[in-house]
Amino acid sequence: MSEAPSWTYSEALTRHAAQRPDSAAIRYDGRVTSYHDYDRHVSQIANGLLAMGLKKGDRIAYLGKNSDGAVELCIGAARAGIVFVPIIWRLAPAEVEFILADCNAGVLFVEQSFAQVPWAGQQMVMESEFTAWRDRQSDAAPDVAIDRHDAFLQLYTSGTTGKPKGVVLSNYNGTNMRPRLQEAGIYWYCADPGDSIIFAMPYGHIAGVGTATGAVLGGQELIIHTEFDPALIIRDVQQYRVKWLFLVPAALGIMLAHPDAARADFSSVKGLTYGASPIPLDLLKEGVDRLKCDFAQLYGLTETYGTVISLAPDDHRAGREHVMRSAGRPMPGVEVRILDADLNPLPPGEIGEVAIRSDCVMLEYWNRPEETAKALIGDGWFRTGDAGVLDEEGYLFIQDRIKDMIISGGENVYPAEVESALYGHSDIADIAVIGVPDPKWGEAVKAVVVRKPGSTLTASDIIAYAKQHIAGFKCPKSVDFIDALPRNPSGKILRRELRAPYWEGRERQVN
Repeated sequence: MSEAPSWTYSEALTRHAAQRPDSAAIRYDGRVTSYHDYDRHVSQIANGLLAMGLKKGDRIAYLGKNSDGAVELCIGAARAGIVFVPIIWRLAPAEVEFILADCNAGVLFVEQSFAQVPWAGQQMVMESEFTAWRDRQSDAAPDVAIDRHDAFLQLYTSGTTGKPKGVVLSNYNGTNMRPRLQEAGIYWYCADPGDSIIFAMPYGHIAGVGTATGAVLGGQELIIHTEFDPALIIRDVQQYRVKWLFLVPAALGIMLAHPDAARADFSSVKGLTYGASPIPLDLLKEGVDRLKCDFAQLYGLTETYGTVISLAPDDHRAGREHVMRSAGRPMPGVEVRILDADLNPLPPGEIGEVAIRSDCVMLEYWNRPEETAKALIGDGWFRTGDAGVLDEEGYLFIQDRIKDMIISGGENVYPAEVESALYGHSDIADIAVIGVPDPKWGEAVKAVVVRKPGSTLTASDIIAYAKQHIAGFKCPKSVDFIDALPRNPSGKILRRELRAPYWEGRERQVN
C-alpha cells in the first residue's frame, strides 16, 4: 500500500496558522484561541518541555478533563518529539499510579482536583501554573527533527490480564486517513476547514484525543466541553451552528431525552457519527426524526487510531435494514480479514477473529513485546480480538468478543481487571465477570460470585468494595450468587455459559 500524502500534527497546525491566522481554532470556557496563537502556544510549550530536560522520545502525562491547555499540551509535546500520555480521569488512584510508572513520565501535568494522586516525579498543576509557565517560553520553532512515523501518542487500554497496556501511535497512524477520505468523498468523517466540532468525549480515549487532533489536522474550530453535558451540547450546536457531531449511542439517548432538546434548532447538523456500540433501531429512528441529518456508524480501536470501518449514511435508510446490524465496510486504505484459530483467512459467511491491515495500526504495545507479537502478526495485520463475519458485499458483522471485553457506555472493561480487584475480598471464594445487555449503556458489568462457606456477603457489599479499588464505570452494576462457576477441564471459566441466559433470543453476543 502506498503512503498517503500527510503531515505531522505540528506541521498541519503551522500550515493552518499561516493560511487562516485569525480564524478561531479553540473555544473553551469563554476563551477563544486563534490559529496564530494556537501555533505560537504550541512552540512555547515545546520549548518549555525541552528546557525541563526532556528530549525526543520521552513521555509526559496529563491527568484531567478536557480543556484548551490540555489540547495545546498534546500538540506542544508533538512539536518537541515528546510522546503525550493522556490518562482517563475516572480511573482509581492505583490505576493512575500504575500508568505513570509504566510510561515513565518525565512530567505529570494535572488538573487541580486530581493533584492528590501519588506521584514522586515532576508535576505541574494546570490551573495555577501552566499558562504562566507557557508564556515565559520562547515561541521560536524548536530545533527538533520530527518524522511522521515517530511515536506521538500513548493511550492506555484496560488489560486482558488486569493491567493496562500502553498503545503507542505515530503521527502517520492518525494523519494518513484524511487525504484518503477526501479523495473518496467520505464527507461524514471529513469535516471542512472552519467547521465547528464539539469535543466532549473523555480526553484519555481515542474518541476524545482523536477529536482534538483531528481538528488540528483539518483546520476546524474545536469547541471544548469539560465533559459530556447534554444541555451544553444542545446550546452550542445552536450557538455555533455545528455541522457534525460524534456521540456514543448512550449519550445520544441522554441528549434527546433532555428537556432542552424538544425546542432546540438542530437544523445546522448535517451528520452524526456514533461508535463504541451499535445503535438501537428505535434510538436511530428517534435521532433521524429529531435531528433530520445523516447518521454513520464508526468502528475502530485504540490500536487503529480509531475508525477503520464505517456504516455509511446510505446504509441507514429504509430498505437497508439487512446491513444495519453490521459495523459497515472498510474505510479507504483499510483491509479486513476473518481468521480461523490458526490465523488462516476464512471465506465470507464464516465466523472468526477480525484482523485489520491499515496504516492506522499502532506501532506497538509499550514495553510488552510478547503482547505486541500476538497482536501484530506480520505483513501489517493486527488481530482485534473481536469475532466477526464478512458478507459477500464486504460488510463486517461483529458477533462476539474473543477477548471477553465489555463495552458499557463507550468505556472498555475487561473482566480480568474487575475480577483481580474483587478477589481480595475475604468473603469471595470465586468470581467471574460478564457483560449483560443494558438498554441505556449497551452493556452492563455483572459479577457472578461464589461466597466462602458461612458468608453473608451481599451484592451491595461487593459493589462498595469494588468502588474502593477500581474506576466506577468498571464496577459491577449487579451481582449473582451461585454455588460453583462452570469451568472446562483445564479450569478455564466458561463465560459464554454464564452469559447465555442474558443474551437468549439475540442474534449476536454484543449490544
